[in-house]
Amino acid sequence: MKIVVLAGGLSPERDVSLSSGSLIANALMQSGHHVLLLDVYEGIPGDFDPDALFRDNTKEPYSYIIPATAPDLEEIKRRNGNPASLIGPNVLKLCQAAQVVFIALHGAMGENGQLQATLDVLGIHYTGTGYIGSLLAMDKDISKKLLCQSGIPTANWVTICLEGKPLCSSMDQILSAIGLPCVVKPCSAGSSVGVSIVYDVPELKNALEVACKVEKNILVEKMIPGREFSVGILDGEALPVIEIIPKQGFYDYKNKYQAGAAQEVCPAELSAEETKKVQRLALRVHQVLRLGDYCRIDFILDNEDEFICLEANTLPGMTPTSLLPQEALAADIPYVELCNRIIRLALKE
Repeated sequence: MKIVVLAGGLSPERDVSLSSGSLIANALMQSGHHVLLLDVYEGIPGDFDPDALFRDNTKEPYSYIIPATAPDLEEIKRRNGNPASLIGPNVLKLCQAAQVVFIALHGAMGENGQLQATLDVLGIHYTGTGYIGSLLAMDKDISKKLLCQSGIPTANWVTICLEGKPLCSSMDQILSAIGLPCVVKPCSAGSSVGVSIVYDVPELKNALEVACKVEKNILVEKMIPGREFSVGILDGEALPVIEIIPKQGFYDYKNKYQAGAAQEVCPAELSAEETKKVQRLALRVHQVLRLGDYCRIDFILDNEDEFICLEANTLPGMTPTSLLPQEALAADIPYVELCNRIIRLALKE
């Protein structure tokens, strides 16, 4: 089968995506498929034979190591001639040449529904969640409103726009509505890019400036101390629960993608009752946000033994240190089989 794995893009999560995409592409080649790992932003310029670009398992495997810091997107734009289009040359042509597209993108166009809608218009089969669920889950303000309306616990929050607005007035609004400590994050980003935990007013100012570099719409939540868990969903069923224990700080960009920076326990050390409770909540979030064949839902277990939903991930990481592959393995689904199962689900749809 010919499969395009779409990765990269013009997103702060670009490096994570390229690592995920490399691993996915290699797993699919190992299964006998003909695979092209394609950077959705850079594309492939010029004239060529599409068939010649797809690799099989006799070719050199793909590889990509995630740096400790987020990518310089302006440099990537300059390197490619600063094109305004988020879809590079010949990308859609190559997607049409494949039988299915495995979306290995994270953040921005890859998760907010824009790419999914484009592929729908062209009749191209793709993996993961459709454009509606992608939009609902990517905008954290919208998703939290839907969770609240559905009775799913989530932290109190306020959303502010820093476009043309004095920073001091936004800080006053946050301190009045949420107080300290709090968590500051871009409203529509992932991989903890631009996220800060804030304990005092100077930290709040710095956190807003950091988040604003990623996006002008900022979500600020009441910080909830507790244990952090994640639940993967595959084909409508909850996978074993995983607990994330960072060795330092919180589960930020560095701790997520640098080997050994966090301890991950799967299955998590929870009672049978607690496990079923958080799995049921995850499935409910999956339904409310109209998510697709696979996703991952993150939770905090607070000091009152209540599971609080943090957010939903429509395209969870598929890197060597990512959570969903670990959860699948605990359910006796090896990585190669996980990738193939996701492909089969996409073709079934």
